[in-house]
Amino acid sequence: MLTGDMFVDEGLITPYQLQLAVNKQVELGGNDPIAKVMVDLGLITDKDRVRCTGKVWDIPFADLTERGPSQEALQLMTPQFAKRFKVLPLAIEDGHLDVAMGNPLDVFVIDELRMNTGLEIHPFIAVEEEINQGLAEYYASDHSVTHELDGVMKDFDAGIDLTAAKSDDDESVDEPDDAPIIRLANLIVSQAVADKASDIHIEPRKNEVAVRFRIDGIMVDVMKLPRKVSNALSSRFKIIANMDIAEKRAPQDNRISATVNGKDYDFRVSTLPVVYGEKIVMRVLDKGGINVGLAKLGFLPHNLKGLEDMATRSYGIVLVTGPTGSGKSTTLYSLLNQSNDGLKNIITIEDPVEYELDGINQCAVNNRAGMTFAAGLRSMLRQDPDVIMVGEMRDEETATIAMEAAMTGHLVFSTLHTNDAPSAPGRLIDMGVEPFLISSSIIGILAQRLIRCLCPNCKEQYTATRESLLRYGFPVPEELGADTHGELTLFRAKGCDKCKNTGYKGRSGVHELLTMNDEMRDLILNNGAAHELRKLAIDNGMRTLQQDAMAKILNGVTSVDEVIRVIYS
Repeated sequence: MLTGDMFVDEGLITPYQLQLAVNKQVELGGNDPIAKVMVDLGLITDKDRVRCTGKVWDIPFADLTERGPSQEALQLMTPQFAKRFKVLPLAIEDGHLDVAMGNPLDVFVIDELRMNTGLEIHPFIAVEEEINQGLAEYYASDHSVTHELDGVMKDFDAGIDLTAAKSDDDESVDEPDDAPIIRLANLIVSQAVADKASDIHIEPRKNEVAVRFRIDGIMVDVMKLPRKVSNALSSRFKIIANMDIAEKRAPQDNRISATVNGKDYDFRVSTLPVVYGEKIVMRVLDKGGINVGLAKLGFLPHNLKGLEDMATRSYGIVLVTGPTGSGKSTTLYSLLNQSNDGLKNIITIEDPVEYELDGINQCAVNNRAGMTFAAGLRSMLRQDPDVIMVGEMRDEETATIAMEAAMTGHLVFSTLHTNDAPSAPGRLIDMGVEPFLISSSIIGILAQRLIRCLCPNCKEQYTATRESLLRYGFPVPEELGADTHGELTLFRAKGCDKCKNTGYKGRSGVHELLTMNDEMRDLILNNGAAHELRKLAIDNGMRTLQQDAMAKILNGVTSVDEVIRVIYS
């Protein structure tokens, strides 16, 4: 039986975190296994849970992000068979077949595999989500997009009207699933999920419709469609998002909930009239991907301990700063999960609510109804909260109320748009917030960026001199070289099939954590400049974004070029 103590013994959680999970399990009625509760709280990942389960069952664990199937093994099974039983063949060795399974104790599936392949089966336990992704990736047809597009074009050429507007009350909205335009829309969405895209962009242009994905923060061209499919495709996405398909002159937005490859996703859909039609952007929100936990966001130990300490405070405000797309929301949700021990009343106000979290009361901004950040925050303070999350500080009123709440016994989390942590107090003063409120309420400021991680399958080792890095402005620690000519072993992007020849796979955070002390509070009260606050923070142990990025370069997590792109450009 998988117990919580095993995760403590593995060093994945602390005894205190285990107690938080036990409290949450009791609050939920005691029906959920402790491992699932810890995954939901973000204390461990699903991969940690599966790996420990394999140890208990004495079944080897297969990390499918590092071990892919061989072509010989893939050819033993048809895509239909593999997807039916949710198994991924890995390799043929000494007359037996290694197979990744979500439930390796299912003897009926193992018997089916043995009869179908004629080989003895050696089961490996793997994360079910990774199995599904592997099935989508390795059994995908390279010509599927072409085939779907050919079907759409044939129907267009035959004169079938795929753009006719239908009302919400019209039962004919439920078109058959094999309608060409529906298959094309589904293909775009499933491909985006398989590629781990954060956004889908459908852009009508003069002679074509461009479909682009944002993958690891970079826009990637995926397909070019004929101009004539534009109206049909936009109508399809507007129908499933419950938008008015007859309205093409005004922007619209809504959200879609869907299950793709057995996993739940939300899609925030936005339309915008442009010169050649309507541009559609869909933000892909993985409902299970937000419970990652602070320890999985790329924090170095020094910053992780400081942030975890802040999350256990009973009052004060913690600000997360950075540009759009720097992962601020993920960090805020992880902080909320860290505080969500079942003993606190937690309320958020967001614009919009991106992820729905169990055990947390979430409110959405609605300006038309008068539900602004400030109005919502005032109402929340009458709801006896312990922890408050404000999606963004946009004006003086919201910031002032949040800081007054932090001074009156509430722990507040919020975001602010600044380039670094020491600039946050000055930004608040520019908004009109009194310096005494800022110095009295803020307990910590976290600045962050997202950098792409080098693909572990193909990253390339090379030697660089300390002098060459210093020329770029990188703060290379002196202990790494007795002089400026000391040589360092670094890694750079190369490109392979697993990373779509980009050289990068996944992203990690780069952080700068400013922890307030009395000296800094006095400086803020006296309207000290941001560079003075920065110098004081560094003297007190703050590691800058540049220093944090340099540590990740030296550890082989990312490359010099990527850090220059994100931080120095």
